[in-house]
Amino acid sequence: MLRGARLLVTGGAGYIGSHAVRVLCDLGADVVVLDSLYTGHRPAVDGRARLIVGDVRDPAAVTEAMVGADAVLHFAALALVGESVREPERYVDVNVHGTRCLAQEAEAAGVKAFVLSSTAATYGEDVPSPITEDQPQRPCNPYGESKAAAEAVLAAAAFPATFLRYFNAAGAMPDGSLGEDHTPETHLIPLCIQAATGQRDQLTVFGADWDTPDGTCVRDYVHVLDLVDAHVLALERMLAGGDGAAFNLGSGVGRSVRQVLDAVGSEVGPVPSVDGARRPGDPPMLVASAERARRELGWSPTRDLAAIVRDAWAWHRSHPAGYAG
Repeated sequence: MLRGARLLVTGGAGYIGSHAVRVLCDLGADVVVLDSLYTGHRPAVDGRARLIVGDVRDPAAVTEAMVGADAVLHFAALALVGESVREPERYVDVNVHGTRCLAQEAEAAGVKAFVLSSTAATYGEDVPSPITEDQPQRPCNPYGESKAAAEAVLAAAAFPATFLRYFNAAGAMPDGSLGEDHTPETHLIPLCIQAATGQRDQLTVFGADWDTPDGTCVRDYVHVLDLVDAHVLALERMLAGGDGAAFNLGSGVGRSVRQVLDAVGSEVGPVPSVDGARRPGDPPMLVASAERARRELGWSPTRDLAAIVRDAWAWHRSHPAGYAG
C-alpha cells in the first residue's frame, strides 16, 4: 500500500527515523526527509530519499517538505530527560510548538495520516507494569510533558493521528549500516558495548537495591526495526481509512540491567561495571502491554534481546566512531 505514496519523515537523519526511511524506501515509497541535522547525521539518510535540511518550526522548510505529502511520520524531537529538566522551555518550543507548526501545514496540505514518535515517558512514575494505553498520562519530567502535549495537539487535528509510545528502543540494521550515534550517549546497550570494548572505563549501574529480582532496574527493550514495522502498519491502517489511536510498543518482557550486561558480555565480552546510587525519578520497572498493537495493528516484535545486542554490536564494529569514522 505504501508503494508510490509520498511520505514526509521528520527527523529522518536520526536513529529511529533513518531506519524508517530505509525501510520505507525499500517498500517503494517516495520519501522526503526534513531534518535540521542538529542531532541527526547526513550519512544516515538513504540516498533514495530527498533530504531537506530545515527545522520543523520553520514554516518555509515545512511547506517545501510537505508538498504532495500523503502522510507524515514525525520523529524529530528533543529526547533527553535530564536536559529537559534543565531547559524545559526549549522542550516546549521544539516538541510542542514544532509539532503544532507541522500539524498546521499538514492540515493545509490535506495529508491523510500522521504518525507521532511518542514515548512511555508520558505515563510517568509509579505505573503498574505491564503498562496499558488506558493508564492515565501523568508525566514526571518536561520531556514526557512535551510529548503528551504533542499528542494533544495532534488529537485535535483534522487528520487521523497515531501515537506510538516507545519503551526502550535498541538495536541496529543487522548489516551494521545504520545504528545509534548519540552525543552524549545515554542508552544502556551502546554504553555497555563501549565499556566492553574499552571506549569507556566502566558502566555505572544506577541502583542495585531496587525491589526487582536482581536488584537492578527492569526495562522493556524493543528492536528499532520492530518499531519501524509498527510505523508501517499504522500508516497502512490510516491510509486505508482507519482511525488514529495510541499504541504501546514494547516486547512485553522486562530485562534487568544485569541481564543486559550479561547479554552484551556473551556477544562482545565482559562489561566492567560499578554499582552506583539510584537516579531520582527512576521507576524500578517499566514493561509494556502491547496487546492493543497486536490486536489492532497486527504487530508483534520478532527480535529478542540477543538479536538486539548482536545487531548493535555489528553497527559498533563497523562504525566504532559512529558516522564520523
